[in-house]
Amino acid sequence: MSYAIIGFGKIGQALAKAFARSGVEVSVATTRDPASFASQAAVIGPTILPTTLAEAVKAEVIFLAVRFESHPEVAEALADWKGKTLIDAMNTQAPPETLGGLPSSAVVAKAFAGADLVKGFNHLVAAVLDQDPAVHGGRRVVFLASDDDRAAAEVGALATRLGFAPIQLGRLAEGGLLVHARGTRWGQLIFQDLIKFD
Repeated sequence: MSYAIIGFGKIGQALAKAFARSGVEVSVATTRDPASFASQAAVIGPTILPTTLAEAVKAEVIFLAVRFESHPEVAEALADWKGKTLIDAMNTQAPPETLGGLPSSAVVAKAFAGADLVKGFNHLVAAVLDQDPAVHGGRRVVFLASDDDRAAAEVGALATRLGFAPIQLGRLAEGGLLVHARGTRWGQLIFQDLIKFD
C-alpha cells in the first residue's frame, strides 16, 4: 500500500511524524516545489519523502491536509480519483449555506469524483496530533466516518498501524456530523482528546 500526505502545514507535519514514528514510508507534497520543504521533511525522518503533487496523487491512500479552500485545486491534479482512498483531515468554518447545507466532507467527496472518502484525523489540534499516540498505557483515539465500509476499515487499520485507536462513527451524514464544523458550531467530538485502554 502506498501513502501520501498533501499539505505540509502543522497538520500535515503532525501526520508525517506519526508515519515516521511507525517507520512507514509516506510521500509529502504541496502545490509548491518539493525543494522548498525538503529540509523540514528530512528533520522528521528518512521515511518522509518530499515530492510533487503530480507524484503524490499516484498513492493509493491520500491524506488531504490543506486549507479547505485549497482542496478544489488539489482535486484538479487527477481527472478521475477512482481507486483512491482519500482521508479528509480538514476543518472549515464556512457557513453551511455556502456548502449547500452539506457537511464539508460531502463537498470534498464531490470534488474528488470517484474517490472513497473517509473523514478522520481532523478532530485533534495539530499540537496534540503531533504527539506520540501512546499515552499512559493507552492509545489516543482518532474518529473515522465514511459512506464506504471498506475504506473506513482500511483507514482504521492504518490508524492502528500508526499507533492510534480508531473509532468508527458510521456514515458522514450520521455519526460523521460529530466531527464536522457547521459554520461557527463545532461537532461535539472535535477537540476531544480521548485515550482508549485495551
